[in-house]
Amino acid sequence: MSPEAPPLPPPDFELASAFPEAGWLRQAVAAGDWAGIRQYADGLPRGVNRSFLVGVIADIPGVEHPLREMVAAAPHDVLALTLLGTREVMLGWEIRSSARAKDVSREQFAGLHAHLRQAEQLLIRATALDPAYDAAWASRLTTAMGLQLGQNEARRRYDRLAVHHPHHYSGQSRLLQQLCPKWSGNWEAAHGFARECLLNAPGGTLSGGLVAEAHLEHWLDRPAGQERTAYLRQAHVHAELVEAAEGSVLHPHYRPVYGWVTVQGNFAALFSLIGDTARAAAHFRALGNLASESPWDYLGKPADAYVKHRSAAFGRG
Repeated sequence: MSPEAPPLPPPDFELASAFPEAGWLRQAVAAGDWAGIRQYADGLPRGVNRSFLVGVIADIPGVEHPLREMVAAAPHDVLALTLLGTREVMLGWEIRSSARAKDVSREQFAGLHAHLRQAEQLLIRATALDPAYDAAWASRLTTAMGLQLGQNEARRRYDRLAVHHPHHYSGQSRLLQQLCPKWSGNWEAAHGFARECLLNAPGGTLSGGLVAEAHLEHWLDRPAGQERTAYLRQAHVHAELVEAAEGSVLHPHYRPVYGWVTVQGNFAALFSLIGDTARAAAHFRALGNLASESPWDYLGKPADAYVKHRSAAFGRG
């Protein structure tokens, strides 16, 4: 590093740094301002990914208690049903953990499934009341995966979502996970769906990021070491990533929307792993110092992996 170069700031994994409304939503929940939250949710423009709002609230420890009271008092409240259903999904996944299935105990699976069955009932009611409610359908993709309802049912749910929200990044990402071999899919289906998302979406949307996510999952599935390196350094993989980046987060019509930090990070990580530091640097510059746990948790300790690859991309290694 040259003596003149100022040190780079550490990566910032705080969601509210990229999206200040996340901080406001947490404060509103703490204050019990559910009327304010509802007004905010109702005021979001059509096409906004409401899974972000729902995810921020559902991630708050203990939020299930006021939500259960709300659903009991108003069983036809679509927002409350979706929030509680998504919270039940998160509670179940906390029990299961992020380990591979072979490392999850029978008791953990039982705990997961109990919460997912509760979530299903809430989310089924939400989508029956409002078939266009994107966040409820997106959460139903997660319950389909966790309850092992199969590829056809997952695709059916995604298709119902796509009727109203054809380029819904959260929904697309969840179906992609279902299509991977770890959830009884296959790589042909996973890569095919990712490419379908890229080609069918207008330039500048996040859907092209699914191509990067599919390659990242495929890379992780290979045995560590030379096989992983060899996979990413295939010419067609690099070409597909370049095409996907140029059609999404590098496109002239691109605007940062919910999910953009993860998508930029996926491209930054993959081009770094490939050794294309110039392209990786473009994505790191777009990020500033913002980061999300995914994809960096696939590469080791998230903060350490981010710093290592950013330094290499900027020639500071």
